[in-house]
Amino acid sequence: MSDSETTTTVSTTAPPPEDDSSATDTKKQARNAISFSIWPLTQRTRDSVITRLIETLSTTSVLSKRYGTVPHDEASEVSRRIEEEAFSVATSSASSEDDGLEVVQLYSKEISKRMLETVKARSESSANGDNSAAKTVSADVTPTSAASEEVLSSVETEAS
Repeated sequence: MSDSETTTTVSTTAPPPEDDSSATDTKKQARNAISFSIWPLTQRTRDSVITRLIETLSTTSVLSKRYGTVPHDEASEVSRRIEEEAFSVATSSASSEDDGLEVVQLYSKEISKRMLETVKARSESSANGDNSAAKTVSADVTPTSAASEEVLSSVETEAS
């Protein structure tokens, strides 16, 4: 061999086998290091959802055009109750393995359902023959879908 030539030695031995618990722990750490979950929502997001609910119930919206507006104080109280109930239902269905997307969808549906039930009940109890609050909503936009979009918009705003 000349001085300019070098020899490279490559080890062909494999590392010692790891026991199953060590391999499992490593996999869990790797998965946890890159996991992303949007549930549970932050308090800031929940407050934003409540604010949007109050706005939807107490100002002119798709919902109020059909069922009438709710006074701001009442809308505030109802919105907090709706959000707390929806959060409770969604939390009870959440599992630690979820990324949270299904849970947020359930949360949104629960809010929409409860908001619609609330305004319908309020409209029925105050109905005394006045049909001005019962104007029809366009066929492609239902109050429930509009509410779901508002909730998801609040969640997306928080995420960005």
